[in-house]
Amino acid sequence: MTMSTALPEARLLEMVFPDHTNHLGTLFGGQALAWMDKAAFIVASRHARRTVVTARSEEVNFRVPVGKGQLVELVARIVGTGHSSMKVEVEMTAEDPLTGDRRVCTTGRFVMIALDSNGSPTPVAALPAA
Repeated sequence: MTMSTALPEARLLEMVFPDHTNHLGTLFGGQALAWMDKAAFIVASRHARRTVVTARSEEVNFRVPVGKGQLVELVARIVGTGHSSMKVEVEMTAEDPLTGDRRVCTTGRFVMIALDSNGSPTPVAALPAA
């Protein structure tokens, strides 16, 4: 059996419906952040096997607008760990389902904290050595 040294990762797909958009027909920034935070939560929960909470979002960049009817794929990867924290990078790619055209639309970093049963920060495993 071979062990993978790939970074822990989670992938999600979402569809942009009209209720996710603003008056211009593009994805609300808050909705994009919510989906990114959800992806960060999932990968951090899987890595820690604990309850996790968001401590911080950092350097979120909205590169191109995402239109109503597009698909978005979110890829979240743990890129670093501390004592109880996990740094997660999230990349959101928009896809036109009719043409297949794909573009990275939003990127950001999140810091997630693992909690014990009392709600206190608790240690997490380090990332495997590359």
